[in-house]
Amino acid sequence: MHKKITRRAFCSMLLALPIPARAQQPKKISRIGYLAVSDAASEFTRAEAIRLALRERGYIEGQNIAIEYRYMEGMRDRAAERAAELVRLKVDIIVVAGGDDLTRAAKNATKTIPIVMTGRGRDPVEAGLIENLAHPGGNVTGITNINRELVACNR
Repeated sequence: MHKKITRRAFCSMLLALPIPARAQQPKKISRIGYLAVSDAASEFTRAEAIRLALRERGYIEGQNIAIEYRYMEGMRDRAAERAAELVRLKVDIIVVAGGDDLTRAAKNATKTIPIVMTGRGRDPVEAGLIENLAHPGGNVTGITNINRELVACNR
């Protein structure tokens, strides 16, 4: 069954992931890594929806969160390099907007930073990105818009 996820539900999922806090230190600005297959202009609508949903919950880019954007600009061979950049920047979470290859690149770059896939790509279990839909295991989670029955019919 295909279930459309709302911007609010997606943001709630992002905010539910653990972001480490340190006692008695200046308030940490959480860093979100945004990894996308296209370019900034093509991703503007999706990225803006995420920013607006975060703002509704009091998270304002430049004030209490920072978003590090990395784009492949259509060149999928840049995925590993861009994912590694986000890991070096020590982001708290990586949001992947681009399918299996991008999610796999992020997964290969880190075993500890939570990765949120946004629903593009094949069945994430078949792709080897998660253990199963109910309990993904590892550090990859998110949404999928794949309907197993429809996928089986299209093979």
